[in-house]
Amino acid sequence: METATALRSSFSTCVRSSNRTDYARSRSGSLAFVTVSNKQGFLSFSHPRVGLKSVSFQSHKKRSAIKASSSSDSAGPTAPIAPLQLESPIGQFLTQILVSHPHLVPAAVDQQLEQLQTDRDAQEQNEEPSTETTDLVLYKRIAEVKANERKKALEEILYALVVQKFMDANVSLVPSVTPSPPTSPAQDDKLELLHSPEALEMIQNHLALILGNRAGDASSIAEISKLRVGQVYAASVMYGYFLKRVDQRFQLEKSTKVLPEGIDRADSNIQQQASGDERVPSSHPEVTSWAEVPNTGGFGQALKSSRLRNYVMSFDAESLQRYATIRSKEAVSIIEKHTEALFGKPEIVITPEGTVDSSKDEVIKISFGGLRRLVLEAVTFGSFLWDVESYVDSRYHFVAN
Repeated sequence: METATALRSSFSTCVRSSNRTDYARSRSGSLAFVTVSNKQGFLSFSHPRVGLKSVSFQSHKKRSAIKASSSSDSAGPTAPIAPLQLESPIGQFLTQILVSHPHLVPAAVDQQLEQLQTDRDAQEQNEEPSTETTDLVLYKRIAEVKANERKKALEEILYALVVQKFMDANVSLVPSVTPSPPTSPAQDDKLELLHSPEALEMIQNHLALILGNRAGDASSIAEISKLRVGQVYAASVMYGYFLKRVDQRFQLEKSTKVLPEGIDRADSNIQQQASGDERVPSSHPEVTSWAEVPNTGGFGQALKSSRLRNYVMSFDAESLQRYATIRSKEAVSIIEKHTEALFGKPEIVITPEGTVDSSKDEVIKISFGGLRRLVLEAVTFGSFLWDVESYVDSRYHFVAN
């Protein structure tokens, strides 16, 4: 019998609107993403501390980076400002604005969203043919094509707004992981300042769990699977999205003085209850995958007490489920495409036993400082994605819940 293999791209996010996702507590009181297989057979597991299990990426055309010219000479050298190239007419228009006048991007976006809304309204007002004729088939096909065009334009609007927020913060997106991202304490500081003090405590815990006792050793170089670094990046984007979502609620309740009791106590009952939660096993698959990194210190370090962490632990299961879900397919697609543009699309072979054949997995050299930078960028990308998704939805409704 011929051996069956499946070639899959590896960096797609494990949070999909069609799958059931839980944001649960482990025995140690930490938080974990768990995505359960659906009827079509997709299966994934991720943990915000260390990355994702491999799931499939849809294939996309090869993309180059958005580039900004430093002079009026178009033939001169250019510097990339984002890994992903925008391809739709609206995306290309916004790319030009990003390069020349980034501060005008929000106004340009508002104009494009107004046009998208007009187009959608016009399509909804068109009368559908009443009989099963060639006209009806053609009508449905045209409507499908237009809907897909609007979806692609919407994705690229979201991406352009995220890039613009990085530019506003004077932070450069990492254009490529090869060679290793440069170590820049100044850029790291700027990224940290973009988060609230409570969210930053959670991010520091996230970094400590990934880097272990090498968190302060920025210059040391490690050889790490490019696949796994990409998985960590994608998981950190989702973690940043979740973190911004719960932090908004936390800051609102803090300002109105309605926070739950006990979140300021390091040994609160909330944490004690969390440590006994058995919905997620205490071991996580990706922990062993990072064991190959020399002298990282593992993941046995205790998490520091955090008000926001205690606050999240007070959520009931339904609230955790809701806050852990990325709300729109467009946001999920942006995470996939951005991660693929940054890390490439390696071919992964799934063996008949269901395991991943990693023989073709590329190993890259990356400094721990570069890895820290990637994680900080990813968390911030997820935070920005939540912001721009909410902004765009307020002007052109597309979020399901």
